[in-house]
Amino acid sequence: MERWQGRVAIVTGASAGIGAAIAKLLAESGMKVVGFARRKERVEELADQLKTAGCKGELHAFAGDVRSEEDVKRAVQWTRETLGGTDVLVSNAGVVAFGGLTEVSTEDLKKVLDTNLVGACVFMREVVQDMKERGVNDGHIFFINSTAGQAILNFPGTYVYAAGKHALRVVTEGLRRELRDMGTKIRVTSVSPGAVKTEIGLAAGVPKEMVELGYKLSVNLESVDVANAVLYALGTPPHVQVHEITMHPTGEKL
Repeated sequence: MERWQGRVAIVTGASAGIGAAIAKLLAESGMKVVGFARRKERVEELADQLKTAGCKGELHAFAGDVRSEEDVKRAVQWTRETLGGTDVLVSNAGVVAFGGLTEVSTEDLKKVLDTNLVGACVFMREVVQDMKERGVNDGHIFFINSTAGQAILNFPGTYVYAAGKHALRVVTEGLRRELRDMGTKIRVTSVSPGAVKTEIGLAAGVPKEMVELGYKLSVNLESVDVANAVLYALGTPPHVQVHEITMHPTGEKL
């Protein structure tokens, strides 16, 4: 990770769970991190904790919603003007809405796909264009995906979520090919974890007691496990393309 010290990363959905764990680990590794989230105050709290602990990197909070193209463009421009520009993007922001395909509301449909797929694509587009303008030839794009994007799991009510994640796999491979054809050494990695203890269920309106019961009855990864996978792929030599990381908690029955 030495070559990444002092360089700049944007992490979306950085206010909690996987995003917060990734932002923390990258900052502790010496990077300047922009934590993009709707709940800016939570990123600021984490930044204060890291500063107090003597973190060798930096964490900056930026308020925004990945569903807003204006917010995305402002974040990329602010990062360029303030920190010199983005070298790493970790597109992590994600939501789920439970409901059958024949019953899901248009609002929930758009919320899931605009966050998990469209927002990820727009952020990636803006960051890659910024890298090209600045002559960055060794950047790295991460998509935090899911094993729900690799197979159609037997979880009725989650097919909209799975559809967006499957599409993200296509985006990952498509981006790899486009970067190759551009002649750039910018890399792309998809990280697909199985069950992870996060707040995504609570955010979707699942009662807290049901979420906690579900975690007790199953095996789960921790957010830091996913963050360590990102750190691994980022730290590999520039000629190594870690295209896909699939992670399951040991003993998972999916």
